[in-house]
Amino acid sequence: MDIRSQVSMVFHLDKCLGCHTCSVACKNIWTDRKGAEYMWWNNVETKPGTGYPTKWEDQGIYKGGWEKVGGAISLKGAGKQKGLLNIFHNPNMPVIDDYYEPYTYQYLDLIESPAGDDQPTARPVSLITGKPIDIKMGPNWDDDLGGSPDFARNDPNLKDLSPAEQEAMFQLERMAFFYLPRICNHCLNPACVASCPSGAIYKRGEDGVVLINQNVCRAWRMCVTACPYKKTFYNWHAGKSEKCILCYPRIESGQAPACMHSCVGRIRYLGVVLYDADRIHETASVAEQDLIDHHMSMLMDPFDPAVIAAAKANGIADSTLHAAQSSPVYKFVKEWGLALPLHAEFRTLPMLFYVPPLLPVMAAVKEVSHREQEGKLSSVAKTWDDSWLYDTSTEELWGAIDQARFPLKYLANMLSAGDEARIKDPLKKLMAIRIYRRWKTVGDISQQKALDALGDAGYTPEMADAIYYLTSLAKFDDRFVIPAAHREHAIEMLEYTGDNRGNAGFGFKAGTMQRGM
Repeated sequence: MDIRSQVSMVFHLDKCLGCHTCSVACKNIWTDRKGAEYMWWNNVETKPGTGYPTKWEDQGIYKGGWEKVGGAISLKGAGKQKGLLNIFHNPNMPVIDDYYEPYTYQYLDLIESPAGDDQPTARPVSLITGKPIDIKMGPNWDDDLGGSPDFARNDPNLKDLSPAEQEAMFQLERMAFFYLPRICNHCLNPACVASCPSGAIYKRGEDGVVLINQNVCRAWRMCVTACPYKKTFYNWHAGKSEKCILCYPRIESGQAPACMHSCVGRIRYLGVVLYDADRIHETASVAEQDLIDHHMSMLMDPFDPAVIAAAKANGIADSTLHAAQSSPVYKFVKEWGLALPLHAEFRTLPMLFYVPPLLPVMAAVKEVSHREQEGKLSSVAKTWDDSWLYDTSTEELWGAIDQARFPLKYLANMLSAGDEARIKDPLKKLMAIRIYRRWKTVGDISQQKALDALGDAGYTPEMADAIYYLTSLAKFDDRFVIPAAHREHAIEMLEYTGDNRGNAGFGFKAGTMQRGM
């Protein structure tokens, strides 16, 4: 058992406002410079939608992540042989048009243009070439366009949905969308690390943050191809690859990353989890339908004496262990079973988890004529699997999960590798909490119904209250449990001799840890 620590994250999608404050905070700190104008280390996408870069989820186009070949896994579009074949031409790498060509406006023309009969305009010009351009795409181009034929209907997650199901999603009276914030997942099995010919990308041993050594990077850009989430970018001015660094200077000083600190909806949680590094390859190589269960089983109980002993033997500090025991991420992911990884089928074992959106339930109410309602009231839904509701009274707003605005298959394609039963479980639990809180705050639902709902979800009232607190009332220190950095680790990372610099892939001295996974 090789116990290591990882700074991990949970995003609660039911709480995201789509305000993009997180994106702006990240942009102002890290990518507001030449060559990085088009980079958004943090971005917020509207779903359904094609995302940024466009259709990033379609690995038939970009060949990112890992694939299982026989009993082993290999990189889809990178690696030694594939990288050598594509060294001068990489057909699977996104181009600037898949993101957008960064632009500004000639604002001075509004002031300095000579007097004339026409009102002067500020023409858009490219920040790369300096020439006028026609704007066709932007970082937030498809925001809120839930019914757009160019974006929403081309969402790769719509695969396997029948035409009728797809059409129902875009009917005006049923139309809905939600927001998907994304940053680097700082994966346990990062494809970007495995693909880099220069060895410039490494995963830090003390907190699991994936970084790119700018002195070693040689701009092969295989990392851009290999990352299935497309969170590695190429700086066209500096000639180096760059990516989200999880604001590690802030974390080391006990502060939350900029995107998380600025989040208006308070949807973000950050904490430490412990994992068994010996099981990475085994977990990444299992059948697709087993990926999530094996991924969850890698995350170890921070209260287990054997885990604590193995962690200490690996040099994990007591402060990190205490942070793991208070981690909100561990609670959401392991204790409560509410959060799932994004696109587990990419086999990178991402360490950013999402609580799926429990969308409004009114769209699940069956259309019933006034005459039918006046004549008789049909039976109400009593179980999770009842198909439709027949009445819109308060008691009957809690519809079947199967009839949510978004088909289960759509959410499953995003968050459970296509397994509808796996995505239904956290939705059922979220609905149970909602019913329980309705009984406690409004009282128009019977206590027995509320307790039955919790029992069906596997929760006790105490657990439900804890979930409600951390979701709705938590203070800053409850949402961000960040262990202090240790000076001895910093000194150790600076110690090197000769060619040892940069050779230790996890950021420690060469020889103290194995490179890679």
